[in-house]
Amino acid sequence: MKKIALAAIVILMLTSCNNNNNQDSLNSSSERTEIMDKAEKEKIENLLSQYQQSLNTSDAKLAQSLYTKDGIFMPTEAPSGIGSEAILKSYEYVFSQIQLNIEFYIEEIQVEGDMGFAVTSSKGTTLIQATGDTIPEANRELFVFEKVNEEWKIARYMFNKTEPRK
Repeated sequence: MKKIALAAIVILMLTSCNNNNNQDSLNSSSERTEIMDKAEKEKIENLLSQYQQSLNTSDAKLAQSLYTKDGIFMPTEAPSGIGSEAILKSYEYVFSQIQLNIEFYIEEIQVEGDMGFAVTSSKGTTLIQATGDTIPEANRELFVFEKVNEEWKIARYMFNKTEPRK
């Protein structure tokens, strides 16, 4: 009887140790995933910073370079720019009409594998090239990102005004 009880105790101890090791492994894996997610989100934040720079400097080539080859730019009250060349032409047209001075505010970034999205808002001013008037600018934006060759790119981008035009 003592042998059976001793064997049962040993089995329980081994099972407990194995469960603890599995839990440690799960915790370690969860921590690694969290660290990787944070690193990927920081890369997306850097991409958004570059995009803000392209807008504020009216750099159509830089804006284009931040998109995937089959990306889609969906500006308010204008046709979508689909694909690299159309995206470039869209930004060239936009920048011929206005000069932006805005700042992005990141509200949310989510990453799942090689895809991600961000919800942002932006605020600043717009200089209307034709009139020389400077007006307030405020938008909310939705970005969809794709990781291409280990680099995050904008796959889809849409925005709309949060304040009515005056």
